[in-house]
Amino acid sequence: GPERWHENYPMAKGDKQSPIEINSKDVRHDTSLSPWHASYDPGAAKTILNNGRTCRVVFDDTFDRSVLRGGPLTGAYRLRQLHFHWGSSDDHGSEHVIDGVKYAAELHLVHWNPKHGNFAGALKQPDGVAVVGIFLKVGKTLKPEMKRILEEIDNIKTKGKEAPFQHFDPSILFPKSRDYWTYHGSFTTPPCEECITWILLREPIEVSSDQMAKLRSLSKNGENEPVNPLVDNWRPLQPVKGRIVRASFK
Repeated sequence: GPERWHENYPMAKGDKQSPIEINSKDVRHDTSLSPWHASYDPGAAKTILNNGRTCRVVFDDTFDRSVLRGGPLTGAYRLRQLHFHWGSSDDHGSEHVIDGVKYAAELHLVHWNPKHGNFAGALKQPDGVAVVGIFLKVGKTLKPEMKRILEEIDNIKTKGKEAPFQHFDPSILFPKSRDYWTYHGSFTTPPCEECITWILLREPIEVSSDQMAKLRSLSKNGENEPVNPLVDNWRPLQPVKGRIVRASFK
């Protein structure tokens, strides 16, 4: 489990690990933070897959096709993939926690900085990767924009399954508000590289309980193995260790 990752991946015990709890009282409102903006090409979407750890959508990142700019970032970062973290029930599942509140799930859109040559090179640099984190909150309204992803779940039920996933613009998943928190952290899966500028959106998107159940219908085992539900793929909170979380809003 996560508490033993550091035995094989020493970085997992580093000083800039994620996720963290964000406490409003410790957050610094930074007026110099500009708005972020994403311009995504729907034609860049390629495949959706179950890797036994999450449900992931992969994008073509061979050139500046779908990019994230602005906010705390310098330059354009290319969209590489998006994936989800979720719980075994609707009352938990997000990785980041806001003032003690856990959401049902958290969506991560992973972008990398092409000035470092390739994704592997970006992982070694503090400004290598930018992740937009969006909380999923369970409510009455289902998010129709999530439909495309969830429709494909039946085709990737088991570990190792992959299906074509074309013509998808992930910006339809953004909430209305662009308000965000930002801090420097890490990947939440081994080797937990500390190369991430996090852009965590304040406003969650609302999904239905049925939509969450669909994610939980994935299996972390392969096709001919017993079904082992893919749930609780979130990493526990990590120590903040003096890092400052900045907010784009008051």
